[in-house]
Amino acid sequence: MKNTYAYLENHQTDIQRDLERLVLAESPSNRKDLVDTCGQTLQALFRERLGVAAEVVPEADYGNHLRFEVGQGDEALLVLGHFDTVWEPGRLSLRQEGERLYGPGIFDMKAGLIIALWGVKALLHSAPRLQHRLVFLCTSDEELGSPSSRPLIEAQARKSQAVLVMEPAKADTGALKTGRKGILIYRLRVHGVAAHAGNHHEEGVNAVWEMAKHIDALQNLTNYKLGTTVNVGIVHGGTRDNVVPAYAEAEIDIRVATMAEARRMEDVFRNLQPYLPGASLEVSGGLNRPPMERTPATVALFQKAQAAAAELGLSLCEATVGGGSDGNFTAGLGVPTLDGLGARGDGPHAEHEHILIPSLVERAALFAGLVQQLEASQGGISEA
Repeated sequence: MKNTYAYLENHQTDIQRDLERLVLAESPSNRKDLVDTCGQTLQALFRERLGVAAEVVPEADYGNHLRFEVGQGDEALLVLGHFDTVWEPGRLSLRQEGERLYGPGIFDMKAGLIIALWGVKALLHSAPRLQHRLVFLCTSDEELGSPSSRPLIEAQARKSQAVLVMEPAKADTGALKTGRKGILIYRLRVHGVAAHAGNHHEEGVNAVWEMAKHIDALQNLTNYKLGTTVNVGIVHGGTRDNVVPAYAEAEIDIRVATMAEARRMEDVFRNLQPYLPGASLEVSGGLNRPPMERTPATVALFQKAQAAAAELGLSLCEATVGGGSDGNFTAGLGVPTLDGLGARGDGPHAEHEHILIPSLVERAALFAGLVQQLEASQGGISEA
């Protein structure tokens, strides 16, 4: 492990330059042309650093997905990450301030891809043959909810011993993520009856009033002790102030810690009924990402990462977080999944998005050490 760390330290400038190159290839999810250009940059980096070519999975409406494979072993480890971002071109600049490196998507999550790439490069430098096949699945639509990549992710996960997700570490502690909340997304449409607000007010059925009653009831389903939050985030309704509104709609985000709670919330929305006579409801949506629940297999995987960190003289903790990732899908299949292996930093989806430059070497060494821990396990992930 010390040799691996030393190798990465000697290449810290190269690692940072590779990351800057990837960040400068801006890749907002809704711009297929730019996402695909970024994908070409990523392919070039894998070719130059690891000597491997991508299997390109073409998409018509989203960026193309990329699959890289390193090693010849029978057992596969899935290394999961995305290269699309939430930032429009030119919105953020790439800049360095001391040990902080800022840029669009640098924390979420282009640094994680570079960390994994260099972690493998360091491994191959010390041991030219890997016992596992490392399958990198780099996707282009995670920030949109992974509509086209989810089937690819789940298919590869089913063939993998474990999934290592290169999303960033928890911002305040650098913790790895052994749990994530599940996400349900709903749209509630309310239909009422329009009427003149002065002359025939009594003939109308106010869709906005109906919606207000549902907003109050739904928001009150939030239960912090259970880890359940309900957020009515977008509301539209009405046409003019002198017309009883005939229509209103709301978009609702729900986060849950367990599948049992997800099923309970699904039942709530399935059974919504109007409050006002004459009003009617349309409900669409459902479970977007299942919860990534903390399981014994995931804990065992974290403990291997902890052992690798200890060899490097680093401390490592775990956390459950409210945000979702593609790791939710793989964990939902029962495949051991460890998330948050990417860079330390802060500001995902925020203007101060940045990484801590020293974490590039630390996390690449941690990734390499975790792979070594897994390769040393004769019994697989179940061994702590």
